[in-house]
Amino acid sequence: MTPLIQVFEMERSIHFYCSLLGFKIKQRSNGWAWLERGDIDLMLNTAYDPDAQPERPDARRVAAHKDTILFFGCPDVDEAYEHLRSHGEVKKPRVAPYGMKQLFFKDPDGFGLCLQWRAS
Repeated sequence: MTPLIQVFEMERSIHFYCSLLGFKIKQRSNGWAWLERGDIDLMLNTAYDPDAQPERPDARRVAAHKDTILFFGCPDVDEAYEHLRSHGEVKKPRVAPYGMKQLFFKDPDGFGLCLQWRAS
């Protein structure tokens, strides 16, 4: 499965996913990009046509981003935390009641991301 998420600024999102999270561009065209990292695929699509791009995202349109969380397997959540912490603020990982160590943060468009692995 390859999720597709709508982004406001394509270059900002590509930079976030590639520079910070280690994705590579698999394929790209105007307003769309297919990223991969190992066996993980993610597609980005611009939320607005270039000739209809507002100055900032429509708050009503991005409100649903709070309901979306992409979960990624991450064997070393603590190392990922240190990496992300060196690039900005991020809350410490925590262990969920069902035994997964989880690190939650958001991408530039407000989509939730979680790096997780079974707690030892």
